[in-house]
Amino acid sequence: MTSSQSNLAGLSRFIFRAPNWYTSLTFALLVAAVAGIGAFDSGEADAVFRGILFLGQDAWEGIFFIGVPTVVAGFATPWVDRYTGGRLTYNRASLLALICELLIVAVVSAAALIAYLVPELDQPFVFDALMVALASVFALRLLVVMAVSRTSLPVAILPASIQTAVAAALLFVYSGTIRYLADGGSATRAFLTPFLDESAEAPGVLSTLSPQQFALLGVLCVFYAVAVWVFLVAVDQPWRRSMGVSMLDFLRGFIGHVAEGTRELEDFFEELGEEAIVPVTVLAFRRPDGTEKARFVLPMIHPGPMGEIGGGNLPERVADTAEGLAFPPHATAGHDFNLVTEREVDRLIDAAARAHRRIEYDDEATRSTRTVAGDAKLLGQSFGGDGLLVNTFSPDFADDVEYGVGLTAREGARTNGLDDVLLADAHNCNNGLDGPDLGHVTPGSPRSFDMINAAEQAGARLGDAPEGPLSLGTAWDETDWEPQEGIGPLGIRVAVTAVDGQETAYVLVDGNNMEPWLRDRTVDELLETVDAAEVMTTDTHIVNTVEADNQVGAEIDHSAFIDAVSDLLEAARADLEPVEAGMATERAEVTVFGNDRTETLASHANAVVSLGGAFALAVILAVVAISVLLFFVT
Repeated sequence: MTSSQSNLAGLSRFIFRAPNWYTSLTFALLVAAVAGIGAFDSGEADAVFRGILFLGQDAWEGIFFIGVPTVVAGFATPWVDRYTGGRLTYNRASLLALICELLIVAVVSAAALIAYLVPELDQPFVFDALMVALASVFALRLLVVMAVSRTSLPVAILPASIQTAVAAALLFVYSGTIRYLADGGSATRAFLTPFLDESAEAPGVLSTLSPQQFALLGVLCVFYAVAVWVFLVAVDQPWRRSMGVSMLDFLRGFIGHVAEGTRELEDFFEELGEEAIVPVTVLAFRRPDGTEKARFVLPMIHPGPMGEIGGGNLPERVADTAEGLAFPPHATAGHDFNLVTEREVDRLIDAAARAHRRIEYDDEATRSTRTVAGDAKLLGQSFGGDGLLVNTFSPDFADDVEYGVGLTAREGARTNGLDDVLLADAHNCNNGLDGPDLGHVTPGSPRSFDMINAAEQAGARLGDAPEGPLSLGTAWDETDWEPQEGIGPLGIRVAVTAVDGQETAYVLVDGNNMEPWLRDRTVDELLETVDAAEVMTTDTHIVNTVEADNQVGAEIDHSAFIDAVSDLLEAARADLEPVEAGMATERAEVTVFGNDRTETLASHANAVVSLGGAFALAVILAVVAISVLLFFVT
């Protein structure tokens, strides 16, 4: 992950899942009641009992004039939006209505405080602020509807205007404005008579609203709608020119995924995707009776981008298809090799099944060996002429290894003595999202040559190494840790091989990288029992649904983690039994993000955040200035 990609991923810390619609609307009614007590004055109470009654009436008026428009907007917006081709859900619409209600209360409260401190402004200033708040609510809702539902401006106006229109209608009818118009002439009165309620009486503070203020509200809404349209067109053009996609599609999908777990983001990624051919390597172990004991499966793709989007849940999907205990380590591939949709995982699983059927088993293997070249430290072992290689840069920080680097290292090991190779990136030491360089191993970098050289050395050693009977033991614990704590559903898995008196432990943790030194401390503990060991992570992105940086060890106690691994090691050693092993590779055609697409996407998104924020502020200031001018003119 590059610096710009980490900045993009870091934005997820500001996202939270939308609460249920009834939670949002209940809170909205509570806020409206409190606001009514503070805003409306029903009269002077000369007794405690009458005071309680007046407070109840004030709360009810707050619910009626402030809460009812929010509730109507929460229920009506999704219906109207979906009718016009949008995608707003009741949860999102209710949360949006609540936010808009809070905006109205905040603006009016601030205006009331200013009017209290500056008596010359008086009540009309508060009502002017109310009209600005209602127009601002319309603008905010229009922005969200156009961004989430991707409808045109004229169509988006319908669902966006509901909250403002209902609030304005209630104020229009109950503030006395409708009677003011009705008294203007027989024709007007004849038209308005059905709407009159002679017994209805608004709170006193609303009785001075005038028709001019409602007319001004309409003018402001038109002006704000134009401003929203200009803003969206301006920030969307760079995406369309350079990538051929809309920024609003990405925003809609991203919000849908993190807010409600939808698959809308995959629709956007499909527009970006490119076809790629990737190797899928399977190393299987079976007992003498033919039953499978364990299976290592390594498709050369990256399990991202987040949550269960694309290949984010690839490790669990792979594990579900294995007969024995599955080990899906991290491949040598970066974010450019993210699958665009979860459907692409089926192609990888099909390729793994084809490879599994072609495996030829052998009951002998070599002892494991550790080769070191520069920062690269590679643990390798051969099974019937095929090699399992696991690379780490620990204790130095590292993140993903580029596809080209891994492919070259794999071929280097094959050229120097191995028939087939499963090359895993241990992905086990990083410092999170800190610093400009997050350890991405790119072609041509010193680390890329270190890894290639280490793989070539391992291939040469293992190709000439003597072989002996192979035994294997496995153990697995799902653990009590949750994805929010950095551990996915596969938990911790341990495989121990025994060849010619040497025991080698392969530990696989269902997580996304590890905190610095945790891998080294764990390996040191394991080496008290076995002769060689390595700890890997699957790089599952299930643990990154909301948190961009959620490495193994960031949320859990390191000593407890090491103890859990040690216990599983003992269980795996107790499970040792003779096995046969074999490896095969098939190729799969899948749709991935493509070369530099992830970096381009991240760069554009970061530019929108930085430049778009400044542009939005400029637009808001311009709109406010013109609004103030309109108030003075009218």
